[in-house]
Amino acid sequence: MVVDGGSGTPGAPGARGRDGGAGSPGRSPARSAVLPVLLGVLVLAAAAAPVVHRYLVAYPDDQWQVDLEVYREAGRSLLLGRPVYEFLTESPQLLPFTYPTFSAVLAVPLALLPWGAAGWVWTGVQLALLWLVVGLAFAPLLARAGRWAPLAQGVLAGACVWISPVGENLRFGQVNLVLVSLCLLDVVRGHDGVRLGRYRVRWPRGALVGVAVAVKLTPGVFLIHFALTRQWRELRNAVLAAVGVTVATFLLAPEASLEFWTSALLDPERLGPNAGSSNQSVRGFLLRLYLPDAVTTLLWVLLAGTAAALGLAVARRLHRRGSLVGEVAACGVVALLLSPVSWLHHFVWGVLVLGAVLGDGRERRRAVVAVVGSALLFVAWPWWGANLLAERSVPVPLARAVQSGDLWWAFLALVALARLGREPAREVEERRPTESSNSG
Repeated sequence: MVVDGGSGTPGAPGARGRDGGAGSPGRSPARSAVLPVLLGVLVLAAAAAPVVHRYLVAYPDDQWQVDLEVYREAGRSLLLGRPVYEFLTESPQLLPFTYPTFSAVLAVPLALLPWGAAGWVWTGVQLALLWLVVGLAFAPLLARAGRWAPLAQGVLAGACVWISPVGENLRFGQVNLVLVSLCLLDVVRGHDGVRLGRYRVRWPRGALVGVAVAVKLTPGVFLIHFALTRQWRELRNAVLAAVGVTVATFLLAPEASLEFWTSALLDPERLGPNAGSSNQSVRGFLLRLYLPDAVTTLLWVLLAGTAAALGLAVARRLHRRGSLVGEVAACGVVALLLSPVSWLHHFVWGVLVLGAVLGDGRERRRAVVAVVGSALLFVAWPWWGANLLAERSVPVPLARAVQSGDLWWAFLALVALARLGREPAREVEERRPTESSNSG
């Protein structure tokens, strides 16, 4: 990772001459940019306040930030020298740690915080990451707001807090926004880096995807995508980053690393009841049909493999079109469909789908699709379907279909992204430079 100094380039955030820069006597560029950002942050905080109050203030203690507790206890296990993958959280959850050991290393700072403080700090981190994701995913639309783009960003991020996957991430203290942020930031900004004040931070494009793979294996879909689209430099950087981080973690915590790769990784039951309503993957849907195990496995391989092939074809088309956000969104949806377990909160990738479909918001049909998609993500389909199963007046097939509502949303998202891939590129978005990086 490289940090470059400098005063910025014309048109870049923080550069002179933009939004009250050198051409606006009596007002500094920094001062003119503060108000929209402050208002945007306040809007996001106000929109998130009821959700945060519900899950951090009013929620029962025995259900408080249960996944964050898993991460934190894994970090404590490293500090205390106890087995990372054998320790269970306190009753009634009794949850094991299921991620690669590198995730436990990253959780050490949370382990050093008091438990109550850790929940609030992690929630703040998630909201900051949501702000980042919305800023990148909806960039063409936000660009239309000019200097008030940060305020519009706060409004959009505040609305996203209320869709089911984002709320579930806040509820459990999940890590998904970290994964989405790493992959999105890498693909969209990997050529140019990001500007922080006077400095520009750069990294080898693909490296952040590799870090995401080291945190959790599902972003490995991007490695397949890089190969299919002949992005050899990105593939090399991602693999080197993932392997380098994993080897370093092995040297730091050899026993835990060995246990993950030889035991914990091979036991899907550690993730919880795979047939439960929360598992919205193709495999989860099939498990809820209670077919013979051999039939379930065969159907899963066929259906998930077909969905992955079609989804990666969509991602490849979007890559060629130059729709970077759509490219990442399609890969994220493929990960949801291909994974043996895709919990409700994993569908936070849907925020990218909405941003890619909406574009700059000028086309009515795409705006309608994005609004309908947002409304469908607002509904907690698994819980609704589970309740319908208890109603004798509701046909079981209908209740089962509703129970897997997020799975159907993922398929519809691929259809919408596929249509987007066939349209001419018109919206303003972050695009790759003219020279190709595929030859490296």
